[in-house]
Amino acid sequence: MIDFISDIREQPWRPVNLVTGVSFLATMAVLAWLIKTYGGFIPVIDHANLAFHEAGHLFFMPFGKTASLYGGTLGQLLMPLIVATVFWKQRNTVSFALALAWFFQNFFNIARYMADARARELPLVGGGDHDWVNIFYQWNSLSQDVVIASNTSMIGAAGLFLVTLWLLWRWLNSDQTG
Repeated sequence: MIDFISDIREQPWRPVNLVTGVSFLATMAVLAWLIKTYGGFIPVIDHANLAFHEAGHLFFMPFGKTASLYGGTLGQLLMPLIVATVFWKQRNTVSFALALAWFFQNFFNIARYMADARARELPLVGGGDHDWVNIFYQWNSLSQDVVIASNTSMIGAAGLFLVTLWLLWRWLNSDQTG
């Protein structure tokens, strides 16, 4: 396994050209605007994330009630990480960065769900239990739902910023001759 990772790490990242670099930056700007405009819920992306969230509950269900409870959030985070891993192995610079951006974008949606724990205003799939009410109750931190949600949003923002910086660095250090 270590040799496999070493082999991948020795492979160069694909260069970032002007078109893909500018397109990535434009995509990140639009993503930031959408996050700000829609308060952490971007309809097209987050409806897909919701499907991965619900699938996560089912996937983790055989491991017990607690695993199933956390499985929703894990499902929506694991899918972009799996995609990012594929692009990391391929050393596909822009696709890897976009998959990581998808991962960190999820934190805004998760934070929105967290912040709703006491308010319970969000519509739930099938009208079921609110995951984060149950999780915060287990953590004895229901009264901190908004604070934890705010910190979760900050993780998402920091992640998106760092992904953007990483891609800029890769772009500036790309060999454009080959």
